[in-house]
Amino acid sequence: MLAIDTNIVVRYLAGDGGDEFTRAIDIIENNQVSIAVTVMLETEWVLRDVYEIPRGEVLSAFTKLVGLPTVSIAEPAVLRKAMTLADSGLDFAEALHVAQVGERDTFVTFDKALAKRATRRGGVAAKLA
Repeated sequence: MLAIDTNIVVRYLAGDGGDEFTRAIDIIENNQVSIAVTVMLETEWVLRDVYEIPRGEVLSAFTKLVGLPTVSIAEPAVLRKAMTLADSGLDFAEALHVAQVGERDTFVTFDKALAKRATRRGGVAAKLA
């Protein structure tokens, strides 16, 4: 299994042509690959911020990527929950934070709006610090 870096995932999803795009296709589609949640976090940021791809399109691309038979995600339940939360309006990074909160844990933040979103959309106990 190959544990792949953000730049490979970005090239694959951005589809911007060239040698790296072709190599990314070969790596992802012709090998068993593992993608860390941190790689997905960085990929989302690059696609949204650098490539200016809207959040919905990024999430759709993620859904297709993780559905490939050659792709394994290190923490699939966390990623699925984060994608659902991001689809409901949370920032993807915030969604990953909230998705990893344990059932008995309380999410603590200085961000009042995030605490509300984490409780309402994420279903976790959240409070202001």
